[in-house]
Order: sequence, then C-alpha cells, then structure tokens
Amino acid sequence: MTRRGLLVFLVAGEPSGDALGAGLMAALRRAAPGPVAFAGVGGERMGAEGLESLFPMSDLSVMGLVEVLPRARRLLRRLRRTAAAARESRPDAVVTIDSPGFNLRLARRLRGSGAPLVHYVAPSVWAWRPGRARAMAALYDRVLALLPFEPPFFARAGLKCVHVGHPAAEPEGPPPDAAAFRARHGIPPEAPLLAVLPGSRGGEVRRLLPIHLAAVRLLRARVPGLRLVAAATPAVADAVTAAAWPLPPAFAGGAEERRAAFAAADAAIAASGTVTLELAAARTPMIVCYRVAPATYAALRPLVKVDRYALPNLVLGRRAVPELIQSRCTPKAVAREAERLLVDSAARTAQIAALARAVAALRGGGESPSDRAARAVLDAIGERRDVGRRRVPDAAHHAPGEGYGRIDPVLHRGAGHDAPAPERLPRRPVHPRLRRLRPGGEPHGAGAHA
Repeated sequence: MTRRGLLVFLVAGEPSGDALGAGLMAALRRAAPGPVAFAGVGGERMGAEGLESLFPMSDLSVMGLVEVLPRARRLLRRLRRTAAAARESRPDAVVTIDSPGFNLRLARRLRGSGAPLVHYVAPSVWAWRPGRARAMAALYDRVLALLPFEPPFFARAGLKCVHVGHPAAEPEGPPPDAAAFRARHGIPPEAPLLAVLPGSRGGEVRRLLPIHLAAVRLLRARVPGLRLVAAATPAVADAVTAAAWPLPPAFAGGAEERRAAFAAADAAIAASGTVTLELAAARTPMIVCYRVAPATYAALRPLVKVDRYALPNLVLGRRAVPELIQSRCTPKAVAREAERLLVDSAARTAQIAALARAVAALRGGGESPSDRAARAVLDAIGERRDVGRRRVPDAAHHAPGEGYGRIDPVLHRGAGHDAPAPERLPRRPVHPRLRRLRPGGEPHGAGAHA
C-alpha cells in the first residue's frame, strides 16, 4: 500500500467564508509536503480550488432569528447530510468556516469522530453571548481568529485560539488598475464614482437595496456627474441587476474586477460585513448600513455588548466609519453621509488614514493570513496524531517528520508503512476516502435527503 495524502473536510456557509476557504485550500497545498484533497460544502471560489460541494452553499446563507424559521427544516436536513458525509469520509481534519449557527451544531455531531475540529473565524463572543467560548472549548481543538484582540476571550475558556489575520486586508496579486476599470466602463476620470454594495444574502438585499437606491435618487440632484458601480455575489446577482436603478451602474463581476471597482470608487455604501475590510484594503471611504427584521433586532439588541458594528471601527476602537444601523438606516441619512464623502476632501482624507491604520492592525506582518491559517490546521492534525501515536502500541515504528507537528507528515493506512511514495502525484488527487461518497455527494447510508 502506498502512502496517502491528507483529506480536509471544510464547511462554509457564506460568500465571505467561501473566500476564506479558497485561500486556506491553496495555502494548505503550499504548506503540506504531500497531496491534499478536500470535501465538504463551499461556493464558487472553493469550487475553483477543487471542492465538489455536497449541495449549494446558498442553502446555508441565512441570518437572523425570524429569517431562519422558514428554512429551519431544510437547514436540519443539510446539517444531517453534512455530518453524515464528514463521518463517512473519515477526514484528517474538519474545518468549519464562520456561520456559527450551522457550524457549531455540526461540530456537536462530529465531536469524538477522531478528526481534529478547527473553527475558522472566531465568533464575536466579546460582543454578545460570551458563553459561546466555553461551549466551543468543549467541541473544538482550535479556533482561528481574524481580529487581533480575540484570542484572550477563548484562552480564558481553555480553548487554543490563534490570531491569523484577515485575508481581505491583505489581497494577493498586483494592485488593481483603477484607471483601466473606469476606461472599460466608460466612466470619466474626474466623475464622482459611488460603489453600491447591498450585501451577499437575499434578506440583506431585500432590506438594504431599496434604501440605497432611494439615497442615490437624492444624491443625483446634489452631486453633478455622479456615476455608480455595483458588485454582488452570485447568490444575489439577479436581484441586484434587476433592480430599478435611478442611474445605470457598472457591474463588477469576479474577484479581480471587484477589487478594481473598489479602487476606482471615490466612496461606497456597504452592508456591514467582510466587504468593509475589502474596501479598507482599497482605501475606499465608506458608509456602513445594516437592517434586520424588527423582531430579530428587538430580541438581539439587549444581548449585544458593543456600540460599534463595522469591522474597521471594531479594530480601531472608535467610530471612524459612519454606521447607519436599523432605524438610522434611511435614504436621507445614507445620502447625507455619502455626499459628505464625495464632496468633502477633508472627510475623505481622514477616513482613508483611519482605514490604513485598521488594515495594518489586521495584517499582523510576516506570513499571509491564509498561510498562518494553514499552518494552524496542520499543527492541529499533528497534535491529534501525536496523541494517537502515544496511545498505539506500535507507534514507535513511525519516524518523526516535518510539516504536521512532531510526527510523520504523511498519513499511513494499514500495512506497508515503508512503501515509497510516488515521485510525483496529481495536484488534485481523488482521495480514496472520497470514493465512499456517491457522485452527488450523498454518503452511503446517510439517511438524509436534499
């Protein structure tokens, strides 16, 4: 029997998690001394890295108490199916990415399965429901934090938490060409350009886009020559493009075009979330908006322990970016703040300087965030194997290796431990354990249906 590589099971439920997962997958391939295969749930970007998702990631993209209720039955089916597939494939690690409502329930079903459990994106226990840190300590082997102040909250609960930084603050590749973007879309160099970013979930777009468009109607009369650019994830692209825009926008599709659009924009109206860090990395001044269902807001507001919501503001510890949340998110307020950023150079300059400080704090220096995350996952695999080796009588036959902690970097199965590894393996091998899954991703005997 020849040596096998690693199989990592990943679960992302949002476009931001899909981006994090894709970066982690690429980094794991760079860091691992042998081949790495992947299974689980993800979106387009993880698919481009070789993941065949068990079902559309959009099935999990829901947020809020009231918003979840109509989809609760389907979410439960997806939970059962994902847990069954993870156990069936016997991965070397399970990495759940953000989406704590779904993923913490998945972790409860997988605890004791033998694979280390790693959660990527530490929940905001410093903002609300701090007891989640203790609950996660009973489930996970490691948590990967995006924000520099988060690890102590989990360490106090006895859970190892590693600050890896946020990849959105450290985009890869050459800087985008803002002038070329404007030229491609017929936008004059001197025209004020506003990015309209109403969110990545259907509920966000339904609540925020009408407010954004009403604000644009007000701005059209106040800002001569105003032009628009819009960007949307595939899950909401149809709703965004079909909207009644008061001015025809340029639509930015794809990661590189999106980066170029942000670099070209003079200001942005954005839903709260990861996109605010993408804008910060592009040094694009912004207004952050958010609304949830009134019942959801009434239930959650007493539990929230912070008075800032935008990620740049949380990192900076002050409100450098205007926030218009719930009842404050009105067309008049959005238009007023957007006009200030478009016409007041001092306001723009002050926010750009603040965004630069926030990005510097998030990057942390050294390795890229994805590379740090990959190293943390490989360390978790190594530690779990190290524990197993101490429990297995013949573990002394395994020589220590490099890469996965303090043990052999290549997973051995059964007899033939001394068989040589092939000189060259395919970049994206079909892992033997993935053959246990049916072509559609349904595990044998899972007893769950889409």
